[in-house]
Amino acid sequence: MNPGFNKLRIASSAAMLQTCVSYALLLLGIWGEVCNALSIPFVAPSADVLKAEGLKPQEVTFAAAADGTLIPQTGWTVAVDSFQPNAPGVNAIDRDPNTFWHTEWSPINAPLPHTFTIDMQATYNVDGIGYLPRQDGNSNGNIGSHQIFVSTDNVTWVLVAFGMYYDDSTQKYTSFETIPTRYIQIKALSEAGNRGPWTTAAEFTVFAASSYTPPSPNQGKWSATIDFPLVPVSAALHPNGKVLVWSSYTSSDFIGGNGGQTLTSTFDPAANTVTERLVTNTGHDMFCPGISLDVNGRVIVTGGNASPKTSIRDPTADNWVTGAQLKIPRGYHASTACSDGRIFTIGGSWSGGEGGKNGEIYDPKSNAWSLLPGCPVAPMLTADTAGVYRQDNHGWLFGWKNQYVFQAGPSKAMNWYNTASSGAQNGAGNRASDGDSMCGNAIMYDASSGKILTIGGSPNYSNSPSKSNAHIITLGAVGANPVVTTIGNMNYPRTFANAVVLPSGQVFIAGGQNNAQPFSDVGSQLTPELWDPNTNAFTTMTPNTIPRNYHSFGLLLTDGTVLVGGGGLCGTCSTNHFDAQIFTPPYLLNADGSPAPRPSITSVSATVFTPGSRLTIKTNVPVTLAALVRLGTTTHTVNTDQRRISLTLSGGAGNTYTASVPNDFGITLPGFWMLFVLNANKTPSLATMVQVKKKKGGDF
Repeated sequence: MNPGFNKLRIASSAAMLQTCVSYALLLLGIWGEVCNALSIPFVAPSADVLKAEGLKPQEVTFAAAADGTLIPQTGWTVAVDSFQPNAPGVNAIDRDPNTFWHTEWSPINAPLPHTFTIDMQATYNVDGIGYLPRQDGNSNGNIGSHQIFVSTDNVTWVLVAFGMYYDDSTQKYTSFETIPTRYIQIKALSEAGNRGPWTTAAEFTVFAASSYTPPSPNQGKWSATIDFPLVPVSAALHPNGKVLVWSSYTSSDFIGGNGGQTLTSTFDPAANTVTERLVTNTGHDMFCPGISLDVNGRVIVTGGNASPKTSIRDPTADNWVTGAQLKIPRGYHASTACSDGRIFTIGGSWSGGEGGKNGEIYDPKSNAWSLLPGCPVAPMLTADTAGVYRQDNHGWLFGWKNQYVFQAGPSKAMNWYNTASSGAQNGAGNRASDGDSMCGNAIMYDASSGKILTIGGSPNYSNSPSKSNAHIITLGAVGANPVVTTIGNMNYPRTFANAVVLPSGQVFIAGGQNNAQPFSDVGSQLTPELWDPNTNAFTTMTPNTIPRNYHSFGLLLTDGTVLVGGGGLCGTCSTNHFDAQIFTPPYLLNADGSPAPRPSITSVSATVFTPGSRLTIKTNVPVTLAALVRLGTTTHTVNTDQRRISLTLSGGAGNTYTASVPNDFGITLPGFWMLFVLNANKTPSLATMVQVKKKKGGDF
């Protein structure tokens, strides 16, 4: 056994047994099924250990099945737009994986798109379908981009899913919100490998939920499912409104790669399209990284499976470039933009060696990392029973005034880090009576007032009960202990949830488990919550059907909705979720569920400005509030980029208003922000994208 296996050590003998059992099952290739059946959470060894042990890359893709009962195919009929005489449509519902439907290829190639329409002869409460590509060793016709529609009468059709499938022969599943259905239409828009205009399918299956409850408009609603060709673990919002997501070196696993590539995908909400891109030029497996946005909206991705690496995504140039290597290799760390435009990181013993993951800082202008010996990681460690391997993970970091960073958690101890010169640290007290809250959430919902909401988490990373605790931290003077106020708990305990600040100042909370179990969907919290800062109350929202747990993400979009997706990335396990959904909050809906009328920004006096600027905003109708929300990035529950600033409006004659931007880069961090206006019902406009930076000649 390689000596590196000692990295799997943990403090207690019980935890050691759990880890060794998980590791042995992993080597046998059956850990997902056995651990789930026995409620044994998988404790992932670090990537370098797995590489040293000689584990091979995952050769096949496994997706989580739809959460329903398989509907018998007896009596079904199909209609297709095209078929080859020896490969008719009925082959895809004959329960025989060795036969398949193939669109016409001789004497002519029938052009895309292609449709496959199923009549189940009865109405069911459908919540998903399965698609098995052809199994004869030929990939021609694998479905890539697609849309899925359902109907009860073959006349009125509802879009329930769209996106892109990964190009291989493994079973695909598309889950969606339960809906009464008799007819299902799968529309293939592209061939997954762009090999030709064909479409093929060995089998289509359909799943039914046990019941159906129409959603209530006052609790929001979930969108059609967005299928990705990967498990989206990490995500970033670009200034153009598109969302970048990525997994690891392959679509459904982070174990066994050589560290040299990352599979990414881009979702365009405006066009409802999903594209795929394999990034190899930076030589970086970007699983479990730190992520931050710089002043120009570039995504700075650090460490992870390739623990010393830095990769930079430039959405304007639509490319990836290699950045300077970290001084200290890391994975499962956090990073944050600072008031001077630099990026601070700390922690991350999951990869690159254990312990000593003290602070360092990156200058995007010079493309250089510098150690900060005065910023030790030790004061922010949790008491996780797995040791430092888990104790320094996923810091709750907030760039603040005068080059300071506030660390709000997940340890119960809070700290200030000064990133100037060689760095400095001082304690900021404990988070009231809250204990360690690993994989909980911290959200700066009112930056002008220095207010941060913290929720949930667990004392240990795995096999540990989740908490429903909630607190508000109010920052005062830099370096001083903040005020911590305990508020009423969430309705549900959650670890691995995602929390997103809305333009209204409310916080949307989705997913998570009642007990921290990585790579499991046991104990999933399917009912999201909405926290209101005016009442400190948590209100339950419309449940969804797809679990969002470990390795899931959540991001605010430019239209005020929330994209929530992912979970899994565990190879042969049964919890790989290759999808996402958009949640529409109640503030965007009328009482009958129809879209509420939005205000709109018709002009703004400046879209590039410095803190302290006074903006003139013109709207189409009267509004009561404006807000700035910084673009978000997220992985492993951490989103240090998002924050919200409430702007007080003056004037109003002719729907023309003025608002002053807080005059401090520590509050109004450099970078791209979404400017919203809201009416009296708190319905937000579409965002106008703005950039905060220094004046010309003094740029970061």
